[in-house]
Amino acid sequence: MIAYKLFRVRRDGSLGSLFINRTARIAIKETLQADSYITPGYAFRPGWHCCQFPNAPHLTMKGRQWWAVDIADFDTMERPTAQGGRWYLAQKMRVLVPVTQIGSLAPTLFAGVADRMGKAA
Repeated sequence: MIAYKLFRVRRDGSLGSLFINRTARIAIKETLQADSYITPGYAFRPGWHCCQFPNAPHLTMKGRQWWAVDIADFDTMERPTAQGGRWYLAQKMRVLVPVTQIGSLAPTLFAGVADRMGKAA
């Protein structure tokens, strides 16, 4: 399923998580398995945190960029609209393209999503 994830963009252009396991570099177009990290000051919610829409009004966009992601094996969590609304906590995620590139790639981006994650539709 297509969802959206906000990443921290480093000076060298690589992607990283906003808060949890910040030192990890997130690979693009590879299926990534979620790991669990207990981090003081943060609720323990294992999985890749993704949104239904590229919207998280409570977070700054400085040094950050929304990406379309392909997710599988996820739970849904309803959050306040001020926190982006519906969240997905995914055990598998593939980073696809920046949201700014979706328009021209939409026909191919959304075709065969389940197959790319190794699951039948």
